[in-house]
Amino acid sequence: MKNTRRSFALCSILCLFVLSCTSQDKRTSEKPNIIWIMAEDMSLDLACYGMPNVKTPYLDKMAKEGVRFDNTFVTNPICSPSRSAMMIGTHQLKTNTHNHRSNRNVPLDQQFTPFTQKLREVGYTTILGHHGVMQKGRKIDVNFKHEPLGDWDGKTTFGLFDKYDNFTKEDQPFFAQIQLKATHRGDWWDEVRAQSNHPVDPNKVELPEYYADHPAIRLDWAKYLDQVEFMDNEVGMIFKELKEKGMADNTIVIFIGDNGRCNIKGKGYLHDPGLRIPHIIHYPKQFKGGDVRKDVVSATDITATILDFAGVITPEYMTGKPLFSNKFKRDYVYATRDLWDEIEEKSRAITSNEWKYIRNDKPQIPFDAHQGYLEFYRPAVHVMRTLNKEGQLNENQKFFFEKTKPLEELYHLKSDPQELNNLAANPKYTSVLERLRAKTKTYDEQLKPVSDTYQPKSVQTTVDLVQWIKEDYPEVRKEMESGVEVGFKKWTAKFKKYLKKQ
Repeated sequence: MKNTRRSFALCSILCLFVLSCTSQDKRTSEKPNIIWIMAEDMSLDLACYGMPNVKTPYLDKMAKEGVRFDNTFVTNPICSPSRSAMMIGTHQLKTNTHNHRSNRNVPLDQQFTPFTQKLREVGYTTILGHHGVMQKGRKIDVNFKHEPLGDWDGKTTFGLFDKYDNFTKEDQPFFAQIQLKATHRGDWWDEVRAQSNHPVDPNKVELPEYYADHPAIRLDWAKYLDQVEFMDNEVGMIFKELKEKGMADNTIVIFIGDNGRCNIKGKGYLHDPGLRIPHIIHYPKQFKGGDVRKDVVSATDITATILDFAGVITPEYMTGKPLFSNKFKRDYVYATRDLWDEIEEKSRAITSNEWKYIRNDKPQIPFDAHQGYLEFYRPAVHVMRTLNKEGQLNENQKFFFEKTKPLEELYHLKSDPQELNNLAANPKYTSVLERLRAKTKTYDEQLKPVSDTYQPKSVQTTVDLVQWIKEDYPEVRKEMESGVEVGFKKWTAKFKKYLKKQ
């Protein structure tokens, strides 16, 4: 009798264990898959945002069937600080990851954890890249010690993802982060344009008012839109794969830019083209489609939202907030600009639905600081430098080429979306200026870095390369000044061979 009771008890425990595991497996399988697509260096340059002369049918469809956000801003207009903030869900200033390509051998402060680890802890397979996109889309580019794949404890192991490139049914629930590189400045732009079935006509593009109307600048803008169209086709390919694998219904797809477009007042600057990014979320199971959100959103809110979709409570250290919480409300996005390559800058900004305030703590450093890397990748800057010397730029166009920056900038975004009229010195707006100035200082204090460790990567080779071309290849320098992209990788390789011989 005693043995019978013991056997019954053991069977009961086993049944409870099996039921518990089955229940747990069911809960895990019911979690949505999540794909986070990051297009590099993009402003609101899609047809669904009103950009003329560009065809983006897949992203337009995504917006039509999902939620489009019109006021999403990154917290830094440069890739690695912006990505660092999104990877942790916390403003890059607070985590001391705000200087570009720095602290790569410095572990994160132990209070912070990458959000991919938080997803792993609730059963997600984390995937980096995609087998079908340009160069496989595996970029991470964050300013703390990390490895692409492997375990994470933040002390001895620093892996951010579990695997590369492919999502399968066995991986469910999975999170995939995919980088779409085409829109980043690169030596492939001419090739992508040459292979396009309908390259954008430079004569039809509509330039912002702060650009000079010049054939080389029009062509550069058209090439950029060609890359946007190429990237849109990659988005279509990802959706097609989801459908073919039977995963489309239970997969949330998020599309953003990692920072603004790489051009004048864009990437690297706290003006609207550098901070405002496209942002679309597609999940027919939850969203009816066609919604447009006008409220202010920070890129770190996207991180918190991903955790919310996965059923993870937002950690206290995060500055991001879940976008679909009833409590979500954000009045401002606080953005910073610090080191970018050899340019040790320091500027701060806040953006609301109506106002943009920028404080330039190093006004002696001009916007056009002749940064080595950008000498190869901004034809408009070269062309407009020459036009500026010749006195052919108007007031809106000259702003970027002044020898110093204003100490403060204030723009009314609703009446001046291109930020052409700086109201900081206008007495009519003194109260607004003082309010936003004080708010920015509050953010400065709230988000002070957890440490002062500063280990930037040297870019001296690129700086020396620019000087070498000026001195030894004046004809190539003239090409650059006329708006020709001569090839950064090609000339870097030539320079390295030259240095070896020396």
